[in-house]
Amino acid sequence: MSTTSQEQTRPFEWFRSLGQRGRRAFAGAFGGYGLDSYDFQVLPLSLVAITAYFSLSKPEAGLLTTVTLVVSAIGGALAGILADRIGRVRTLIITVVTYAVFTVACGFAPNYETLLVLRAFQGLGFGGEWAAGAILVAEYSKPEYRGRAVAFIQSAWAVGWGLSVIVYTVVFSLVDPDIAWRILFWTGALPAILVWYVRRNVTDAPHVTERRTASKQRGSFKAIFQGPLTKTTLFAALLATGVQGGYYTLATWLPTFLKTERNLTVVGTGGYLAFLISGAFIGYVCGGYITDMIGRKKTFALFAILSALLIVGYINIPTGANNLVLILGFPLGFCASAIFSGFGSFLAELYPTELRGTGQGFTYNFGRAVGALFPTLVGFMATSWGVGGAMVFGAVAYGIAVLALLGLPETLGRELT
Repeated sequence: MSTTSQEQTRPFEWFRSLGQRGRRAFAGAFGGYGLDSYDFQVLPLSLVAITAYFSLSKPEAGLLTTVTLVVSAIGGALAGILADRIGRVRTLIITVVTYAVFTVACGFAPNYETLLVLRAFQGLGFGGEWAAGAILVAEYSKPEYRGRAVAFIQSAWAVGWGLSVIVYTVVFSLVDPDIAWRILFWTGALPAILVWYVRRNVTDAPHVTERRTASKQRGSFKAIFQGPLTKTTLFAALLATGVQGGYYTLATWLPTFLKTERNLTVVGTGGYLAFLISGAFIGYVCGGYITDMIGRKKTFALFAILSALLIVGYINIPTGANNLVLILGFPLGFCASAIFSGFGSFLAELYPTELRGTGQGFTYNFGRAVGALFPTLVGFMATSWGVGGAMVFGAVAYGIAVLALLGLPETLGRELT
């Protein structure tokens, strides 16, 4: 066996291959996305308490998530342009500060309307962070390792989600729900620690910075809708819509489903979500290795189909069979998360350096915005179908993702130039 082959089979060789600067960039992007997840998840976890506190209808409750995701499309698109114009790291810092400040502010909201506005502003930072962080790591990664390197960034979502569930379980077990949801939002100040680290230790990939700054076309929305990139942008946006429509249906309504239709307590809900999140973390990691083995498109198709089937199975588990709800939560979390593992590498490989931030930021966050309609749709339909029955729209979203793959090329092994 050659030395190169031996190196490629060593555990975490992808991480060693990043070099010192790349490893620091990885730490910054991982922390940014993990805390991004934490600040997002405090809303779904608090949704029952917030609904009761402000006497909201289910559609109004669903709108809190939808407005976050819709505005995140604007934030992601703007962050993509910034990443191409002022650099990946500076954009990363701006987005982290934005989502942290407005998450804390949500905890002080005196009424539903104020909370809705503050949550919308939180979406600006929430939408932009992933694009900057994923591109930063992708540009430090070798082609043969890029899928798993960026997938580990995606796995930070499960880490942040898990941390939020732990804090939620503790806070809501000790404090009255009317104040507990506010405390949970106030803990969104945690990202301040990360900003200090990124400012001191993280820099853009030098070879990419040189090419990016030399281009006259960098950061242009018009450019990603010209020539061959037009088809790429449209189908990539449709892919992101399907995947995120399915995921955010689960993320928004699953805690409510467990409490209201499976009659679980706060601690019980936390326990079931812990099982789901464990599957999610392993799914993110394994999905990265799979996308480097079989390709980006096959990985998306595989996990979209499995996720759709598992949603249908999960919501149709008979009453009283809560052990089966627990068991099925693991593969559901695995598949719904593994599908995201290829996004960072796939979208980065679809666009040239000078348009990479713009293309990735627009397509991924356009998907968030349109996919955000699914949680609101579930909220409206839940009044007649029940939360579980309405969650079938998540399966429909995954079907859209499979169709979008027909218009996109395979990019496995593509160099980032």
